[in-house]
Amino acid sequence: MLKRVSVALLASVAVIAGPAAVSAQSKDRGLVVTPAETLETQGLTVIVDQNKFSPIFFDEKNAGIQIVLHGDRIATDGAVRLDKTPEQWAQVPAFISRTRGTEPNQLVVRSDYKTVNLAYSVKVTAESGGFRIAVDLDQPLPANLAGKAGFNLDFLPTAYFGKTYLMDAAPGLFPRHPTGPMAKDGSGDPLPLASGGKAITLSPEDAMTRVSITSDTAPIALYDARNRAQNGWFVVRSEIPAGAKENAIVWHVRPNVIKDWVRAPVVSFNQAGYTPGRRKVALIELDPNFKAPADATLVRLAADGSQQPVLRAKTQPRGRWTRYDYAAFDFSSVREPGVYAIAYAGQTTNPFRIASDAYSRIWQTSLDTFMAEQMDHVGIREQYRVWSAPSHLDDARQAPANHVHFDGYKMGAKLDSPFKAGEHIPGLAVGGWQDAGDYDIQTPENASVVRDLVWARELFGLDWDETSIDESARAVEIRKPDGVEDAVQQIRHGTLQLLAQYKVFGHAIVGIVDPALRQYAHLGDSGSQTDGLLYDPKLKPTERKGGASGAQDDRWAFTTDYPANNLTVAGALAGSSRALRASDPAMAAEALAAAKALWSKQQGVTAGGDGRDDSSSPRSAENANVVATVELLLTTNGDKVYADRLRALMPVIQRHFEWVGSAAVRAIPLMDASYRAQLVPLVQATKAKVARDMAKNPFGVPIADGSWAGSNQVVSFGTTMYLMHKAFPELIGTGYTLDAIDYVLGRHPANNLSLVSTVGTASKLIGYGHNRADYSFIPGGMVPGVLIIKPDFPEAKVDWPFLWFENEYTVSTTSAYILAARAAMATAAETP
Repeated sequence: MLKRVSVALLASVAVIAGPAAVSAQSKDRGLVVTPAETLETQGLTVIVDQNKFSPIFFDEKNAGIQIVLHGDRIATDGAVRLDKTPEQWAQVPAFISRTRGTEPNQLVVRSDYKTVNLAYSVKVTAESGGFRIAVDLDQPLPANLAGKAGFNLDFLPTAYFGKTYLMDAAPGLFPRHPTGPMAKDGSGDPLPLASGGKAITLSPEDAMTRVSITSDTAPIALYDARNRAQNGWFVVRSEIPAGAKENAIVWHVRPNVIKDWVRAPVVSFNQAGYTPGRRKVALIELDPNFKAPADATLVRLAADGSQQPVLRAKTQPRGRWTRYDYAAFDFSSVREPGVYAIAYAGQTTNPFRIASDAYSRIWQTSLDTFMAEQMDHVGIREQYRVWSAPSHLDDARQAPANHVHFDGYKMGAKLDSPFKAGEHIPGLAVGGWQDAGDYDIQTPENASVVRDLVWARELFGLDWDETSIDESARAVEIRKPDGVEDAVQQIRHGTLQLLAQYKVFGHAIVGIVDPALRQYAHLGDSGSQTDGLLYDPKLKPTERKGGASGAQDDRWAFTTDYPANNLTVAGALAGSSRALRASDPAMAAEALAAAKALWSKQQGVTAGGDGRDDSSSPRSAENANVVATVELLLTTNGDKVYADRLRALMPVIQRHFEWVGSAAVRAIPLMDASYRAQLVPLVQATKAKVARDMAKNPFGVPIADGSWAGSNQVVSFGTTMYLMHKAFPELIGTGYTLDAIDYVLGRHPANNLSLVSTVGTASKLIGYGHNRADYSFIPGGMVPGVLIIKPDFPEAKVDWPFLWFENEYTVSTTSAYILAARAAMATAAETP
């Protein structure tokens, strides 16, 4: 899966003005094509290939023809597929073009599968009651693709759990858990839940989710793709007959649209509450067809449960963004501590606090539980619960040359390693964090965690001890204080892995990851992902002998030497040496020596990426050099070598201030007045750009519009603006940092849940973590949050865990949240 994206201060801000809006005159004419080339009517949007299948992660459940019905994206991936129940890495079609068709309200999409020489068009045409899908192949379907090629449309399982369907007149029930049937031929293929019909109706009993599909050509089948993979959806499919060409598949899709349906308002606010003296503004997200009341009321909850109106005030329009209108409800004048809620349009929100200690417990769970749960090479226990047995004790084997891994890792022709491909590499089974919902160690992200924790501890303090960590015993226990700050122990744990890489290779590596796709898709206890025994090619696959086994499950180390990674790790090690001076002076000295060596090695050599073929690559080695130089400057208390180098890097700082500004301003106390003076125009330009960009959405923060939702971008923005405020209080105020924490703790589009699990009154409680198959959460983890489904649909699904781009926890985004949360606490304390 994708991981923490390297975050520019204001990169990729979503500015969407609602292109899919439907005029009042068109509402009664059924679906119409919009300027954004969707099909729209009130209550229904048909998105037609505005979102593409990923070239790296293939089927992300956000591509092809999609249906947004009554405000919920219930169907996706409408396309010709070569599998009945495609897994994530199954072949996907390549998008070629989308054009207006020759018929009224018609869109035509061209796609192909080059590897099997299959090119086709899909025509989506509005018709009475819904829309028509017609598949035209460029050439008659060859016999070798018969039984493989078909048109699929995937339906969201949680929208249909516990509901029924009709295949023609035959009834069926959507299962809550996948229970087969499976083919008995050894293929592992699911068999259909129902098949052979010419019509299917999904949830006839539910007007909100009812969809009927009839086929003029091939029969319809219904599959439960969760039988193949837990992240599968319910698949409606018609196979293309051999020899078919024009109108190879023709469907009539009839989503039930409730007449005059309007989406209920979403009142969003900080679920952790507010300190008395700070600005307090809730945002109200409104369907443009909703007759919005002009005012809202703040109510106080009394001990007897009664609601006492405290403030009734007019809402202030905030304009249109994406497909919604927004209004603001300002209740800053209310300072009295208590429990409050907001009443609007006949609804009352869940409660929140106004209290001087509203933010006193917003970061600790992220540190003592989430970060602990993600620790690698140790076992983790929390009272009765065992999160993991000691994991990956058989790390690691050398990855082969010229290899591109399915999770984006890549190895060039040179290994940059003393080990041969497949050979065991001793010394790596120590420290580090598993990156996300999967189980790999991404070196740059591990380094980011170390730096975030060092900064948070230095700038604000992380005086918290709820976890015992015994590295020698490989044992971690949550809710068992051991007299040592959790942050110090976590910094040390990360440092162990970074130093191990340096000791073995003399440089940082890209990371350590599972070699096989089936192993990579493992869900559950990380300690059972491998057998913990070193691979011995002399043994049979199931044989074990003397601490070795014949199972090739040991993770691979991708060892290419990249300047960006070396400099990122150098910065982290320089920071960790400061944090560990008191508790572990020997490791602190070792970390500093490694940091200096890595930094010196890369001066004058700052080209290349980071060895990850995803959206975080290539990392700028130039930017990493600035950060590493600042870290060494801080660690050495202004050593002239690093001060002179930082001055020489001023052109890089000027070019990329949005990326390196937070580090650059931290260096000010150790630099001369000229250095600070050169930063002033950069801060001024940043403030002006922030003002321009923040005017484009009502939330006051940068909202990403890429393929991965942007909570990490928001918290990094909050931290950066705090540091600029402290360095340049005459230029930068406190509002930016508080807007950022408001966003991730609930004041965001789509819903009002805190994006940090268990933080705040109402939070994200179904996430994409190691336990996602249980529809559960990891306390303290921060999810990516709101994704803009193009062209204009903000989405943050509440009950379906398997959308990694909205729901996947990562260690580096959560450590960035810890830092931003502490910055927000300090900011709020300025106006108690």
